Formats: sequence, C-alpha cells, structure tokens
Amino acid sequence: MSTFVPKEVQAGLDSARLVSLKEASRLRLAVDGDTYPVLRMWKTGFSMQADTAPYLRGYVDLYDGAIHLFQCLIVAADEEAGEMRYEFKRLTAVAEKPALDFVRAENAPVALLTRDAE
Repeated sequence: MSTFVPKEVQAGLDSARLVSLKEASRLRLAVDGDTYPVLRMWKTGFSMQADTAPYLRGYVDLYDGAIHLFQCLIVAADEEAGEMRYEFKRLTAVAEKPALDFVRAENAPVALLTRDAE
C-alpha cells in the first residue's frame, strides 16, 4: 500500500498545520525592536513561519505574551515544511530579582541610609 500524497494536498495540509500552530501559540521573539510569532518550542530550539521569519543568528529575547521568559543565543538551523527552525546555543531564564550569592537573613535591613559628611 502506498502513502503517496499529491503535492497540492500536502501543501494544503502544511498550510492548515501552520495556521493551527500560529493560533495556538502565545510565544513571541523580540530582536532589534521587532517581534515575530513563534510557532512551537522544544528543549533545544523553536520554529517560526518560514515566509515571515528572518535568518537570525545571535542574541534574542523570548516572550510568552508580555512575560519575558528567556534570553537566548540562537542560530538558524534549517527550513522544512514551511517552518524555519532555530537551535539554542544558550538559553538563560529571566529572573525578576537579581541573583544572590549569599544567604540573606530574614531580619536584614532593606537599605542602608548614611548621613552625608559635611
């Protein structure tokens, strides 16, 4: 039994799959003041629609709606079935507070106020 699908049917299936992915995803990529929708993301990379995705390489920011998730170092990998795929070289989660390199006591002061020397 053959699983051959005509080119027109395959193109229609790919188009419908891309529309479905685009509607379901809230992920956005921000680079140089421009934003691009992300179709899907996995552990080692993500994909965007090939006809609107630029050939990217370098540092970018990844958002879920308005929430800043990651700062990424990426490289464009390949294009397949209407998707441009990118790989992460580095993926750093964004924190709301700066990292502490020491243990903070519960009763520690919030700020240090000093008297100006005259």
